[in-house]
Amino acid sequence: DLFRAATAAAASDDNRAEGVDVPLRAVEKKLIDFRGKLYLAPLTTVGNLPFRRVCKGYGVDITCGEMAMCTNLLQGHAAEWALLRRHPSEDIFGIQVCGGFSDSVSRCSQLLEDAVISQGGADFVDINMGCPIDLVCNKGAGSMLLEKPARMEQIIRSSAPLLSCPLTLKTRVGYFDNKRVAHDIIPGVKDWGLAGITLHGRSRQQRYSRLADWDYIKECADLSPVPLIGNGDVYSYSDYAKNVEGTGVATCMVARGALIKPWVFTEIKEKRDWDISATERLDMLKDFCAFGLEHWGSDARGVESIRRFLLEWLSFLHRYIPVGLLEVLPVGIHQRPPNYVGRNDLETLLSSNQAEDWVKISVMLLGPVPDNFTFVPKHKSNAYAASSEGNQALQDFEGEVQG
Repeated sequence: DLFRAATAAAASDDNRAEGVDVPLRAVEKKLIDFRGKLYLAPLTTVGNLPFRRVCKGYGVDITCGEMAMCTNLLQGHAAEWALLRRHPSEDIFGIQVCGGFSDSVSRCSQLLEDAVISQGGADFVDINMGCPIDLVCNKGAGSMLLEKPARMEQIIRSSAPLLSCPLTLKTRVGYFDNKRVAHDIIPGVKDWGLAGITLHGRSRQQRYSRLADWDYIKECADLSPVPLIGNGDVYSYSDYAKNVEGTGVATCMVARGALIKPWVFTEIKEKRDWDISATERLDMLKDFCAFGLEHWGSDARGVESIRRFLLEWLSFLHRYIPVGLLEVLPVGIHQRPPNYVGRNDLETLLSSNQAEDWVKISVMLLGPVPDNFTFVPKHKSNAYAASSEGNQALQDFEGEVQG
């Protein structure tokens, strides 16, 4: 009897052991080789799934969903979970989350592992520790963590073992202009469990003003034990060649450059400046709307969602200056031209900095706007017009450019 009882107890212990989840060791996790692969930055609002599909068509290798807040994911907010959706064309896809405390970020990591990563919904997770927005920093997350490197380490160490995929980090050079700290933090990140790090060459205090400091990024790349991805002001193949090729930087993450000209990925891969025509750019917008109908739906609500996101994108897209009109190449992302006339009416319309004209373009693609429609760009620093009355734009549009 004692023997049978002992045997049964041993069998029970074996069964319990089979159900225990043993965390993967670092060498057992899936690896991603970031070197030489073009990376589209996670872009709030404008980095939606249809836009990422457009960029995939132009050759981007790595895409990442819009930043999701850990607390919102844990609370089950449907809008936040929608940010994690992946399209089949996104062959290397990441999820970016943001949180300021190890308990919420680690819980969120476990949830993502169980609900998304184990189902093949993402290839890596990125934690944003560089967001400069006040709403985020005031909660102790984003760039605020640069002032608390011990907490940064705690968040990474508590999250990395819970994931079966690589964990990466995106941050800035420092919180203040005169206090750069990235070079002190980066040498130890491999021991924390990181598989890669993205460094934006500006401080939180700078936000997006002045040029990114690529010399500092290169210095940090030489100190980094993991692949370091540079970020900031990459707008052409010339920028990529100068800042990435032949340096210790693994690759670059393209953000605003992709919003202004998504074909920058084609330019980099083909090592040229593309004088893209206005008709090709309009075809790109048609593709975006078609992808949007698939993603948001073709009912009235879906169409208006597409229109809103299209207008937000146009608040960046109009800043592109056609290569064929330039006297000097390359042009910097920070350079703003005076008003100019394009080589045809459509090119002139696409270059307009007036929100009324962006609404006209949306009418060309999506039909008339609803009554009492107004549009105010979220990214006011990148849009010249404050708002547009849709009905007036529609009246002005009648009889104008048809493509």
